[in-house]
Amino acid sequence: MRAVVVRSFGGPEVLGIEEVPVPETGVGQVRVRVEAAGVNPVDVATRAGVLVEIGLADRRDVHGIGWDLAGVVEEVGTGVTGFAPGDRVVGLVDRLDLPLGAYAEQVVLDADALALIPDGVTAVQAATLPLNSLTADQALDLLELSEGQSVLVTGAAGAVGGHAVELAVLRGLRVVAVAGQEDEDLVRRLGAEFFVPRGAELGAAVRKLVPGGVDGAVDAAVVGTAALTAVRGGGSFVAVLDGAVPRPLRGTRVSNVWVRADGARLAELAGLAGEGRLSLRVADTLPLDDAAKAHERLSRGGLRGRLVLLP
Repeated sequence: MRAVVVRSFGGPEVLGIEEVPVPETGVGQVRVRVEAAGVNPVDVATRAGVLVEIGLADRRDVHGIGWDLAGVVEEVGTGVTGFAPGDRVVGLVDRLDLPLGAYAEQVVLDADALALIPDGVTAVQAATLPLNSLTADQALDLLELSEGQSVLVTGAAGAVGGHAVELAVLRGLRVVAVAGQEDEDLVRRLGAEFFVPRGAELGAAVRKLVPGGVDGAVDAAVVGTAALTAVRGGGSFVAVLDGAVPRPLRGTRVSNVWVRADGARLAELAGLAGEGRLSLRVADTLPLDDAAKAHERLSRGGLRGRLVLLP
Protein backbone atom coordinates (compact mmCIF):
# COMPACT_ATOMS: atom_id res chain seq x y z
CA MET A 1 0.00 0.00 0.00
CA ARG A 2 1.02 3.66 -0.34
CA ALA A 3 1.70 6.12 2.46
CA VAL A 4 3.31 9.51 3.00
CA VAL A 5 6.33 9.35 5.30
CA VAL A 6 8.98 11.76 6.50
CA ARG A 7 12.60 10.55 6.40
CA SER A 8 14.26 13.96 6.76
CA PHE A 9 12.87 17.21 8.11
CA GLY A 10 12.36 20.27 5.98
CA GLY A 11 9.86 21.91 3.64
CA PRO A 12 6.94 20.31 1.81
CA GLU A 13 9.35 18.66 -0.61
CA VAL A 14 10.40 16.11 2.06
CA LEU A 15 6.95 14.49 1.97
CA GLY A 16 7.48 11.28 0.06
CA ILE A 17 5.05 8.62 -1.15
CA GLU A 18 6.35 5.11 -0.46
CA GLU A 19 5.15 1.55 -0.82
CA VAL A 20 4.91 0.10 2.68
CA PRO A 21 3.49 -3.13 4.14
CA VAL A 22 -0.17 -3.19 5.12
CA PRO A 23 -0.19 -2.71 8.91
CA GLU A 24 -1.22 -5.69 11.00
CA THR A 25 -4.29 -5.54 13.21
CA GLY A 26 -3.58 -6.36 16.86
CA VAL A 27 -5.79 -7.15 19.83
CA GLY A 28 -8.37 -4.43 20.36
CA GLN A 29 -7.48 -2.74 17.09
CA VAL A 30 -9.19 -1.93 13.80
CA ARG A 31 -7.70 -1.59 10.33
CA VAL A 32 -9.30 1.16 8.28
CA ARG A 33 -9.13 1.75 4.54
CA VAL A 34 -8.62 5.49 4.50
CA GLU A 35 -10.90 7.49 2.21
CA ALA A 36 -9.96 10.94 3.50
CA ALA A 37 -7.22 12.41 5.72
CA GLY A 38 -7.32 15.91 7.16
CA VAL A 39 -4.34 18.25 6.86
CA ASN A 40 -3.58 20.17 10.07
CA PRO A 41 -0.94 22.65 11.27
CA VAL A 42 0.55 19.95 13.52
CA ASP A 43 1.37 18.02 10.34
CA VAL A 44 3.49 20.95 9.18
CA ALA A 45 5.27 20.93 12.55
CA THR A 46 5.89 17.18 12.21
CA ARG A 47 7.32 17.57 8.71
CA ALA A 48 9.58 20.44 9.76
CA GLY A 49 10.93 18.57 12.80
CA VAL A 50 9.49 21.00 15.32
CA LEU A 51 7.99 18.23 17.47
CA VAL A 52 11.41 16.61 17.80
CA GLU A 53 13.08 19.95 18.55
CA ILE A 54 10.73 20.68 21.45
CA GLY A 55 10.90 17.16 22.85
CA LEU A 56 7.43 15.91 21.98
CA ALA A 57 8.76 13.18 19.69
CA ASP A 58 11.97 11.18 19.38
CA ARG A 59 14.03 11.32 16.23
CA ARG A 60 13.59 8.16 14.13
CA ASP A 61 14.44 7.01 10.63
CA VAL A 62 10.79 7.28 9.56
CA HIS A 63 8.05 9.50 10.92
CA GLY A 64 4.40 8.98 10.12
CA ILE A 65 2.30 12.05 9.41
CA GLY A 66 -1.38 12.90 9.73
CA TRP A 67 -3.85 12.75 12.64
CA ASP A 68 -7.36 12.85 11.14
CA LEU A 69 -8.86 10.09 9.04
CA ALA A 70 -12.16 8.77 7.81
CA GLY A 71 -12.83 5.58 5.89
CA VAL A 72 -14.17 2.05 5.97
CA VAL A 73 -13.32 -0.78 8.36
CA GLU A 74 -11.33 -3.52 6.61
CA GLU A 75 -10.56 -5.80 9.55
CA VAL A 76 -11.16 -5.96 13.30
CA GLY A 77 -8.82 -7.51 15.81
CA THR A 78 -9.56 -9.90 18.65
CA GLY A 79 -11.75 -8.37 21.33
CA VAL A 80 -13.31 -5.67 19.16
CA THR A 81 -17.09 -5.67 19.41
CA GLY A 82 -18.14 -2.16 18.41
CA PHE A 83 -17.10 -2.27 14.77
CA ALA A 84 -17.36 -4.64 11.82
CA PRO A 85 -15.92 -4.74 8.31
CA GLY A 86 -17.75 -2.28 6.08
CA ASP A 87 -18.52 0.24 8.82
CA ARG A 88 -17.88 3.88 7.96
CA VAL A 89 -15.63 5.33 10.66
CA VAL A 90 -13.72 8.43 11.68
CA GLY A 91 -10.73 8.45 14.00
CA LEU A 92 -7.71 10.20 15.47
CA VAL A 93 -4.07 9.09 15.33
CA ASP A 94 -2.79 10.73 18.53
CA ARG A 95 0.53 8.91 18.96
CA LEU A 96 3.78 10.47 17.79
CA ASP A 97 5.85 7.27 17.87
CA LEU A 98 4.24 5.51 14.91
CA PRO A 99 5.88 4.95 11.51
CA LEU A 100 2.55 5.62 9.75
CA GLY A 101 0.01 8.38 10.26
CA ALA A 102 -3.30 9.16 8.61
CA TYR A 103 -1.70 10.04 5.26
CA ALA A 104 -1.90 6.42 4.10
CA GLU A 105 -4.17 4.03 2.23
CA GLN A 106 -4.72 1.92 5.35
CA VAL A 107 -4.21 2.66 9.03
CA VAL A 108 -4.54 0.57 12.21
CA LEU A 109 -6.02 2.29 15.26
CA ASP A 110 -7.13 1.20 18.70
CA ALA A 111 -10.88 0.67 18.59
CA ASP A 112 -11.44 3.31 21.27
CA ALA A 113 -9.98 5.97 18.95
CA LEU A 114 -12.75 5.46 16.39
CA ALA A 115 -16.39 6.43 15.97
CA LEU A 116 -19.05 5.63 13.40
CA ILE A 117 -19.78 8.30 10.79
CA PRO A 118 -23.45 9.29 10.91
CA ASP A 119 -25.66 9.16 7.85
CA GLY A 120 -25.52 12.31 5.76
CA VAL A 121 -21.86 13.04 6.58
CA THR A 122 -19.28 12.24 3.91
CA ALA A 123 -15.83 10.84 4.61
CA VAL A 124 -14.29 14.10 3.43
CA GLN A 125 -16.39 16.10 5.88
CA ALA A 126 -15.75 13.65 8.71
CA ALA A 127 -11.98 13.87 8.20
CA THR A 128 -12.06 17.51 9.35
CA LEU A 129 -13.61 16.60 12.70
CA PRO A 130 -11.46 14.58 15.14
CA LEU A 131 -8.39 16.67 15.99
CA ASN A 132 -10.06 20.04 15.92
CA SER A 133 -13.33 19.21 17.68
CA LEU A 134 -11.69 17.05 20.35
CA THR A 135 -9.09 19.74 21.03
CA ALA A 136 -11.81 22.37 21.40
CA ASP A 137 -13.99 20.10 23.53
CA GLN A 138 -11.18 19.06 25.86
CA ALA A 139 -10.06 22.69 26.20
CA LEU A 140 -13.55 23.65 27.32
CA ASP A 141 -13.50 20.77 29.82
CA LEU A 142 -10.32 22.19 31.35
CA LEU A 143 -11.95 25.59 31.83
CA GLU A 144 -14.57 24.02 34.14
CA LEU A 145 -17.15 26.71 33.38
CA SER A 146 -20.85 26.53 34.18
CA GLU A 147 -23.89 27.40 32.09
CA GLY A 148 -24.33 31.15 31.84
CA GLN A 149 -20.65 31.97 32.31
CA SER A 150 -18.56 33.70 29.65
CA VAL A 151 -15.64 32.48 27.54
CA LEU A 152 -13.24 34.23 25.20
CA VAL A 153 -12.20 32.31 22.08
CA THR A 154 -9.26 33.64 20.07
CA GLY A 155 -8.81 32.45 16.51
CA ALA A 156 -12.57 31.95 16.43
CA ALA A 157 -12.75 31.64 12.64
CA GLY A 158 -10.19 28.83 12.55
CA ALA A 159 -10.83 25.10 12.80
CA VAL A 160 -10.23 24.70 16.54
CA GLY A 161 -11.59 28.12 17.43
CA GLY A 162 -14.73 27.67 15.38
CA HIS A 163 -15.52 24.37 17.07
CA ALA A 164 -14.78 25.98 20.45
CA VAL A 165 -17.37 28.68 19.72
CA GLU A 166 -20.04 26.18 18.70
CA LEU A 167 -19.38 23.76 21.55
CA ALA A 168 -19.27 26.56 24.12
CA VAL A 169 -22.69 27.76 22.94
CA LEU A 170 -24.02 24.20 23.22
CA ARG A 171 -22.79 24.20 26.83
CA GLY A 172 -24.77 27.35 27.52
CA LEU A 173 -21.76 29.66 27.66
CA ARG A 174 -21.68 33.27 26.42
CA VAL A 175 -18.95 33.58 23.81
CA VAL A 176 -16.70 36.52 23.01
CA ALA A 177 -15.04 35.71 19.68
CA VAL A 178 -11.80 37.20 18.39
CA ALA A 179 -11.12 36.99 14.64
CA GLY A 180 -10.33 39.12 11.62
CA GLN A 181 -12.87 41.84 10.88
CA GLU A 182 -13.85 40.02 7.68
CA ASP A 183 -14.87 36.96 9.71
CA GLU A 184 -17.35 38.67 12.03
CA ASP A 185 -20.39 37.31 10.17
CA LEU A 186 -18.91 33.79 10.25
CA VAL A 187 -18.24 33.67 13.98
CA ARG A 188 -21.62 35.17 14.76
CA ARG A 189 -23.23 32.43 12.66
CA LEU A 190 -21.27 29.93 14.73
CA GLY A 191 -23.00 31.38 17.79
CA ALA A 192 -20.74 34.08 19.24
CA GLU A 193 -22.65 36.71 21.23
CA PHE A 194 -19.83 39.25 21.15
CA PHE A 195 -17.11 40.03 18.60
CA VAL A 196 -13.71 41.68 18.98
CA PRO A 197 -11.60 42.30 15.86
CA ARG A 198 -8.10 40.87 15.80
CA GLY A 199 -5.56 43.59 16.61
CA ALA A 200 -7.72 45.39 19.17
CA GLU A 201 -6.38 46.00 22.68
CA LEU A 202 -7.91 42.76 23.86
CA GLY A 203 -8.26 43.24 27.59
CA ALA A 204 -9.91 46.65 27.28
CA ALA A 205 -12.14 45.63 24.38
CA VAL A 206 -13.42 42.49 26.11
CA ARG A 207 -14.01 44.21 29.44
CA LYS A 208 -16.21 46.80 27.70
CA LEU A 209 -18.41 43.93 26.56
CA VAL A 210 -18.15 41.80 29.72
CA PRO A 211 -17.49 44.03 32.74
CA GLY A 212 -14.85 42.56 35.01
CA GLY A 213 -13.60 40.20 32.32
CA VAL A 214 -14.64 36.81 31.00
CA ASP A 215 -14.69 33.72 33.19
CA GLY A 216 -12.38 31.74 30.93
CA ALA A 217 -10.48 31.78 27.65
CA VAL A 218 -9.58 29.27 24.94
CA ASP A 219 -6.51 30.71 23.23
CA ALA A 220 -6.60 29.01 19.84
CA ALA A 221 -4.65 31.84 18.14
CA VAL A 222 -1.68 31.79 20.56
CA VAL A 223 -2.31 35.35 21.77
CA GLY A 224 -0.96 34.54 25.24
CA THR A 225 -0.81 37.25 27.90
CA ALA A 226 -2.91 39.68 25.88
CA ALA A 227 -5.79 37.19 26.03
CA LEU A 228 -5.21 36.56 29.72
CA THR A 229 -5.77 40.27 30.43
CA ALA A 230 -9.38 39.75 29.32
CA VAL A 231 -9.96 37.06 31.98
CA ARG A 232 -11.26 38.02 35.41
CA GLY A 233 -9.20 37.36 38.51
CA GLY A 234 -9.52 33.73 39.53
CA GLY A 235 -10.72 32.73 36.06
CA SER A 236 -9.28 30.02 33.83
CA PHE A 237 -7.20 30.03 30.65
CA VAL A 238 -6.34 27.21 28.25
CA ALA A 239 -3.67 27.47 25.56
CA VAL A 240 -3.97 25.25 22.52
CA LEU A 241 -0.24 25.14 21.70
CA ASP A 242 2.70 24.07 23.83
CA GLY A 243 4.76 26.95 25.19
CA ALA A 244 1.90 29.43 24.89
CA VAL A 245 0.80 29.34 28.55
CA PRO A 246 1.17 32.76 30.23
CA ARG A 247 1.96 33.34 33.88
CA PRO A 248 -1.09 32.80 36.15
CA LEU A 249 -1.61 36.47 36.94
CA ARG A 250 -4.40 37.52 39.32
CA GLY A 251 -4.93 33.99 40.56
CA THR A 252 -5.97 32.65 37.18
CA ARG A 253 -5.66 28.94 36.48
CA VAL A 254 -3.69 28.37 33.28
CA SER A 255 -3.03 25.15 31.39
CA ASN A 256 -2.35 23.54 28.02
CA VAL A 257 -4.78 21.19 26.31
CA TRP A 258 -3.06 17.98 25.22
CA VAL A 259 -5.54 16.35 22.91
CA ARG A 260 -6.22 12.63 23.27
CA ALA A 261 -8.18 10.19 21.18
CA ASP A 262 -11.63 9.55 22.66
CA GLY A 263 -13.88 7.46 20.45
CA ALA A 264 -16.88 7.72 22.76
CA ARG A 265 -16.82 11.51 22.79
CA LEU A 266 -15.95 11.62 19.09
CA ALA A 267 -19.12 9.64 18.42
CA GLU A 268 -21.12 12.33 20.24
CA LEU A 269 -19.38 15.10 18.32
CA ALA A 270 -19.98 13.28 15.04
CA GLY A 271 -23.63 13.02 16.01
CA LEU A 272 -23.77 16.79 16.55
CA ALA A 273 -22.22 17.26 13.12
CA GLY A 274 -24.77 14.92 11.59
CA GLU A 275 -27.54 17.02 13.14
CA GLY A 276 -26.03 20.20 11.71
CA ARG A 277 -25.09 21.55 15.15
CA LEU A 278 -21.33 21.33 14.60
CA SER A 279 -19.84 22.68 11.38
CA LEU A 280 -17.70 20.55 9.08
CA ARG A 281 -15.76 23.01 6.93
CA VAL A 282 -13.80 21.67 3.97
CA ALA A 283 -11.52 24.13 2.16
CA ASP A 284 -10.55 21.75 -0.66
CA THR A 285 -9.59 18.18 -1.49
CA LEU A 286 -6.35 16.96 -3.08
CA PRO A 287 -5.04 13.49 -3.99
CA LEU A 288 -2.56 11.86 -1.62
CA ASP A 289 0.17 12.45 -4.22
CA ASP A 290 -0.31 16.19 -3.68
CA ALA A 291 0.46 16.17 0.05
CA ALA A 292 3.31 18.62 -0.54
CA LYS A 293 0.96 21.00 -2.37
CA ALA A 294 -1.50 20.75 0.51
CA HIS A 295 1.23 21.75 2.97
CA GLU A 296 2.23 24.68 0.76
CA ARG A 297 -1.37 25.91 0.66
CA LEU A 298 -1.83 25.49 4.41
CA SER A 299 1.38 27.44 5.11
CA ARG A 300 0.16 30.36 2.98
CA GLY A 301 -2.76 30.80 5.40
CA GLY A 302 -6.18 32.28 4.75
CA LEU A 303 -8.05 28.95 4.60
CA ARG A 304 -11.48 28.69 6.14
CA GLY A 305 -11.86 25.00 6.74
CA ARG A 306 -9.48 22.09 6.32
CA LEU A 307 -7.70 20.69 3.32
CA VAL A 308 -8.36 16.97 2.91
CA LEU A 309 -6.19 14.37 1.16
CA LEU A 310 -7.79 11.53 -0.78
CA PRO A 311 -5.70 8.32 -0.78
